[in-house]
Amino acid sequence: MGLGVLIGAERLLVHKEAGMKTHALVSMGAAVFILISEAVGERYAGLPGFNPVMMAAQVVIGIGFIGAGAIMFQGSHLTGLTTAGGLWVTAGIGMAAGFGFFALAVFATIFSLIVLTAMNFLEKPIKKISNDIGQP
Repeated sequence: MGLGVLIGAERLLVHKEAGMKTHALVSMGAAVFILISEAVGERYAGLPGFNPVMMAAQVVIGIGFIGAGAIMFQGSHLTGLTTAGGLWVTAGIGMAAGFGFFALAVFATIFSLIVLTAMNFLEKPIKKISNDIGQP
């Protein structure tokens, strides 16, 4: 949950819709479902046809649904893609933490924050060039 808060804080700083609470809840929710999946797997390990990994797969589907809701068209302008991507990676971070892969969760958080912050510095000059080319 704390790692989700860090990503959400960056989103909040750049005035995006999904901020600290949303990212914290997505990360924590994903971790909870993974912990449930592991506990159910231990309890019903001998059942034929039982696959506890299916619960983890459903987390990916569920977060896809939430991410799709974050993507909006405003005229011909598409918004929310980074928010949807951030929620998707935050769910992955929560899943990694839930499975006990804490180093992976921390590194994914660090790399996500690098992408979300550093790419702003790289995108601005590229967007300016693109806009200048499009102007007569």
